[in-house]
Amino acid sequence: MTWAEEEFKTVDLGDKRLNKRLFLLAERLSESPSGSIPGACSGWAETQGAYRFLAQEGIGWEDVLAPHFACSMKRMAQHRVVLCLQDTTELDFNGQQIEGLGPLSYEAQRGMYLHPTYAVSTSREPLGILDAWMWARKPKNKDGTRPGFRESVRWIEGYERLSELAEHLPDTKLVYVADREGDIVELMRKARELGEPADWLVRSQHNRALPDGGKLWKAVKTEDPVGEISFTMPARKGQKARTVKQRIWSKHVTLSDGKRGRLSANCVIASEMNPPPGVKPLEWRLLTNRRVDGLDGAVELIDWYRARWEIEMFFHVLKTGCRVEALQLATIDKVERALSIFMVVAWRIAQLMRLGRICPDLEAELLFEREEWQAAYLLMKKPFPKRPPRLNQVVRLVAMVGGFLGRKGDGEPGVKTIWEGLQRVMDVAVGLRWARENQEF
Repeated sequence: MTWAEEEFKTVDLGDKRLNKRLFLLAERLSESPSGSIPGACSGWAETQGAYRFLAQEGIGWEDVLAPHFACSMKRMAQHRVVLCLQDTTELDFNGQQIEGLGPLSYEAQRGMYLHPTYAVSTSREPLGILDAWMWARKPKNKDGTRPGFRESVRWIEGYERLSELAEHLPDTKLVYVADREGDIVELMRKARELGEPADWLVRSQHNRALPDGGKLWKAVKTEDPVGEISFTMPARKGQKARTVKQRIWSKHVTLSDGKRGRLSANCVIASEMNPPPGVKPLEWRLLTNRRVDGLDGAVELIDWYRARWEIEMFFHVLKTGCRVEALQLATIDKVERALSIFMVVAWRIAQLMRLGRICPDLEAELLFEREEWQAAYLLMKKPFPKRPPRLNQVVRLVAMVGGFLGRKGDGEPGVKTIWEGLQRVMDVAVGLRWARENQEF
């Protein structure tokens, strides 16, 4: 059974032929994530079948993702705490004739928005997508106002969705994690109204006035620091990796709930000490409903917030690795169906990278078929091992096929070399599989 058949095996699209088409399309797109749909498919008949599938008006993107949602829940049930990361990304289809698109950050841009809930473990293992919002904005009216729903609702509905899921995961604590845009008092009120079945952790955007006087951030920093931390900030575009040292403050605070009432929360502030010349100090101000017990409790929350980088990585794989902004489809509904498949493909690529790092000694055949890991060995001109290899060995080989050098000081491979290597590995694996089935190998 392929990974796609395993992940989508409970799908019910009302027709067994459509179910099989989904299995095949997911498999093909994972074999060639950066290719076009015709480039990923094997021949014209398969390409036509893929386009017919994406044109099925009776199938919603929720129907396609439903089996993945269920698998994600099973993976989550194996963990004591799961971080549920929320964020929004723009998908820029400027210049393409896709019916139903709307303006982006600039009115002249054309595209749509994607806002998923992405579940990861506290060790950052990607567990899957739990929910998603997809929408296109309407153009502004002449008076500058924009018709349609209030977009901030997506953050609140995201929490409500987690509350529903929490009922089915009694032994797992769900933690809603969001960046500054999620700092919304309505969200905090909704959590209180529902009895806080899921915890919440958001980066503070507003230096709120406190009901008893003073401002939030200053009030926290008037307390004695609870300690200091040090960690390595990984390299990003235009920025080198560097060591960051931060001083930590923590304080229980009472906030206005915007309805003449009050909300109870805890605020943690982490401020960088002595940053390099010309570099803006890194400061995080976090709000949460969770109890914060001294330095250990504050550090745990900071680590959980830093895990939010995983959803940025997911977007990077989706947009750069899977190249979803290059999709050439006639309507936004077709794009949404394609995105529902590509999101699962992007999750799998991110999962391979993370598991290769945090669970290096897993057997590779838990995630790779035999022909797939053997293809990696063939491409790197290495003899097959007598026993199935470890996951980290295969992930590194796949990445080396994609350009990762694997030198002593290179660390572990990133997602880019993994997705580029996977394309070549999967091509060879198809040949190995055919040869075995025809008793040629």
